[in-house]
Amino acid sequence: MRIFQGITDLDITDIGEKQLKCLEKRFENIALDKIYSSPLIRAYKTALAIKGNRDIELEKLGGLIEINGGFVEGKPFLETFNAHPEMKDAWFNHPEDFSPEGGEAMRDAYVRSENAFWEIVKNNKGKSVAFATHGGVLRCILCRFMFNDITRLKDAPLLDNTAVCYLEVDDDFNVDLKYYNDSSHLTKDLIPQRSRLTAFMGNEVQK
Repeated sequence: MRIFQGITDLDITDIGEKQLKCLEKRFENIALDKIYSSPLIRAYKTALAIKGNRDIELEKLGGLIEINGGFVEGKPFLETFNAHPEMKDAWFNHPEDFSPEGGEAMRDAYVRSENAFWEIVKNNKGKSVAFATHGGVLRCILCRFMFNDITRLKDAPLLDNTAVCYLEVDDDFNVDLKYYNDSSHLTKDLIPQRSRLTAFMGNEVQK
């Protein structure tokens, strides 16, 4: 059963540890000038895997933190969506309007995510950097550069854990999305086989 983890600072799973070993091997020969990470432990451990044993500066950046789920933090998606069908409707049909009480509105997270991206870019002009963040943040960033329209957020891809996205930014700050959700470093048994719906609600989906 999947839960809304959000800013809840839980450690990674045993499968996550195996995924990070594959990610570390993928990046061992990729030259990087700096690495950024969300302050949450699961992202920071991802950044450490990207770094490996190399002497690369690693900085935590608050703007990369996952969306705050407010009252749904730590609760199964199934429980939340069954109790609050309007939130289920927003999450799947117009996620830009998802705004959990006590948490962060998706529209605010969209702006924050883009601001964090540009902060990294503008502070590292001409350099190669990596950043480790979360599915919600990456989805917002991909939506921005794929569609430039927050109402298309539902069309932005969901990403596998440790999947890699590659964006190039030129001197005029034009962004070229080369690829996204590349899990080629993972073996088949480490890539979850799930649909968009079961990704969040498990196999007990009430349709």
